[in-house]
Amino acid sequence: MLIRIINSIEESIIAILLASMTLLVFTEVVLRFGFGKGFMWGEEVALHLSAWMVLFGVSYGIKVGSHIGVDALVKIFPETGRRVISGVAVIACLAYTGIFMKGAWVYLSKIQMLGIEMEDLPVPKWIAHSILFIGMVLIAIRLLILLWSIATGKADGFNLTDEAKDSMHLAEEAIASSTTEGGKSV
Repeated sequence: MLIRIINSIEESIIAILLASMTLLVFTEVVLRFGFGKGFMWGEEVALHLSAWMVLFGVSYGIKVGSHIGVDALVKIFPETGRRVISGVAVIACLAYTGIFMKGAWVYLSKIQMLGIEMEDLPVPKWIAHSILFIGMVLIAIRLLILLWSIATGKADGFNLTDEAKDSMHLAEEAIASSTTEGGKSV
């Protein structure tokens, strides 16, 4: 239940961030090139929106398996070997996110204590940069779910995009569609 709520919130936030950033950049382009004016804060907000979208997207990418990985060596091992290697890799990723979360927490605490604001908006910088911590927490949650799946035998590794397999499938479809047009062989 909690995972479904996280998934739904994450997908909604990604959609809102993408739409907001697209709308802001489009408006900025029209204002700057059409009227010679623009929002002074537009570039800074677009930059922060993209940072938020990237870190939410990394977490979402772990969930849906859209990340690219080099797993040719891992694939030659039997299932147990793949699970062990993948488990170690996930634990290493969790250690990295833990270090990053600690660093982000220290950074956010210091800029919050100093009261630093964004350059063009009267918004505390720690709020705008809080995605550093939030994003790593979301990534850690996804990695913990993956580690549990590996430990329980539901997965034998990262759910990675297999570009070679996808490319071969697309090539086969292209060949099939070029040899038959409208049910007739060419």
